[in-house]
Amino acid sequence: MSSKDKEELMTIPEIPDFEALLKKQGYSLAGTHSAVKTCLWLGRSMKNEGECYKSRFYGITSHCCLQMTPTLRCNQRCLFCWRPTEAEVSFPKNWDSPVEIVGSSIKAQRKLISGFGGSAPRERWEEANEPKHVAISLSGEPTLYPYLPELVEEYEKEGFSTFIVSNGTVPEMMERIEPSQLYMSLDAPDRETYEKVCNPKSPELWDKINRSLEILGKKDNRKAIRITLVKGVNMIDPEGYARLIEIADPDYVEIKAYMHLGFSRARLPREAMPSHEEVLSFAKEVAGHLGYSIADEVEVSRIALLSKDGKVTYLD
Repeated sequence: MSSKDKEELMTIPEIPDFEALLKKQGYSLAGTHSAVKTCLWLGRSMKNEGECYKSRFYGITSHCCLQMTPTLRCNQRCLFCWRPTEAEVSFPKNWDSPVEIVGSSIKAQRKLISGFGGSAPRERWEEANEPKHVAISLSGEPTLYPYLPELVEEYEKEGFSTFIVSNGTVPEMMERIEPSQLYMSLDAPDRETYEKVCNPKSPELWDKINRSLEILGKKDNRKAIRITLVKGVNMIDPEGYARLIEIADPDYVEIKAYMHLGFSRARLPREAMPSHEEVLSFAKEVAGHLGYSIADEVEVSRIALLSKDGKVTYLD
């Protein structure tokens, strides 16, 4: 571990006004409790300089993707999270309606990309102003929003395909939602590792995660399990991961390296990032125990994709 990493790990940065911090990090608040943020790949796609791994895996057009969350509150404080998990976010007194959130999020996205009007090809900028995919996965845990099924329906009424990424800690909501593709994060093969890496706010959350795996196993929509690997923390027991994944019976498994970014730099050293080769090796072990195959990989993102038949079907 470098001296710089040691210094970073010694002090968790103070969290000033949370709203001001979000704006500084490139978020745009939408309504009273939702937020939108453009990613690096949206900008690159806008300029025709590349697409994110979701484009390669699932056919998502990066510059037409709206990344948002209906709540900034989360019930975990994962070590690898680049967000300021040290800042507590309270529930709103009144929840915005799905109609309000859809409208305000599209408006916020257009405002965020307005600066690309002079640097990107006009055609791509115009396409980006009419987003067609929403990733409900930005910050916070989306299943804490009580009208999430209705939010999905509202986006789909507007012609969006929908991804939801959940930590699986609200099984009652996991049972109700039917997005185009439902992700569930699985960042530990056992309770002890889970408590170490995800730092849950309630002791019963591991049991709820296991219940959500069972619920996923009974769903018919597209399902994916996502594992974020932190070297020296949860990059262990591939057979244990496979046993849990088998319960969910997902179409896809994404196995991705932790990236040393944002506030995670105060919790983890740079050496906690596994290389792409290490990710791929671990993914092959999980695939072997699970009976899946490597369907694709993207080295720049340090990610491997598994599927049952080694193939991927694009979203419609």
